[in-house]
Amino acid sequence: MNLLEINNVVKQYSGQLALNDVSLIVPRGSVYGLLGPNGAGKTTLIRIINCITAPDSGEILLNGKKLTPADVRNIGYLPEERGLYKKMKVGEQAMYLARLKGMTKHDATKALKYWFEKFEIQDWWNKKVEELSKGMAQKVQFITTILHNPDLLIFDEPFSGFDPVNADILKKEILALRDKGATIIFSTHNMESVEELCENISLVNKARIVLQGKVADIRASQSTRSLVIRSSTPFTPYNCNIISQTDKNGMFETTLVKGSNLSNNELLAELMKQTDIVSFEELLPTMNDIFIRTVTTQPPKGGV
Repeated sequence: MNLLEINNVVKQYSGQLALNDVSLIVPRGSVYGLLGPNGAGKTTLIRIINCITAPDSGEILLNGKKLTPADVRNIGYLPEERGLYKKMKVGEQAMYLARLKGMTKHDATKALKYWFEKFEIQDWWNKKVEELSKGMAQKVQFITTILHNPDLLIFDEPFSGFDPVNADILKKEILALRDKGATIIFSTHNMESVEELCENISLVNKARIVLQGKVADIRASQSTRSLVIRSSTPFTPYNCNIISQTDKNGMFETTLVKGSNLSNNELLAELMKQTDIVSFEELLPTMNDIFIRTVTTQPPKGGV
């Protein structure tokens, strides 16, 4: 069973469409990318999932049942706009948020101790929130988002404020949560992170879903049929356009575009008759390339 289903959701503000017939399915135990430029409608959709606002039409199912405000306790939401109370002590703030999610003081204390030690911030328990760096505050909010072990986690730009080392730590924690059974919606502009973390994505632009599916399938579907091949000697393939062929310290590196009717296996079989192949790599477009191409070529609202 899919954890979350969004069916034909429409939302308007003062006559302006924020979401236009949006549908998507989030598989249980997956990391799902919700992508789009600023103002596309992502935040509106996230707020609807969290019952902060309601759709004008359409429905949202959680665990096969219509979403209700009571379900919010089983959702962890890390918004892009950070929301810690600056004058509160860090431990006091974390405990307060844990209790709001229904945790007992005993369970919250035990879980907070574990996560504060894991993120090496235990010495900050009695510090005021206003004394934290942006990255440190982000760690605290990440902890309070996941502390009650919700089935659904929603992270909106979770790596904002993190250096590469701490961002990598957080990525590993997100994957660990997935492996333990959590379902994660991941909203970001960082396409490299999308390729690392997400199995499926929906790209929202101008209130509509304009691209949807598995990341691997989307990249493969937009292939330019370009390859980089490293070999012991030069070669001359048929039905290919060689872009470049250079000698790099005794190893020949060839970039080419193969013909439309030529499979990788057929090309490789031919080349192995001519030379020793060291590596054979198809140059698939990155999610960043696909994001930019899709968003910039979409017709205006009302277009075909």
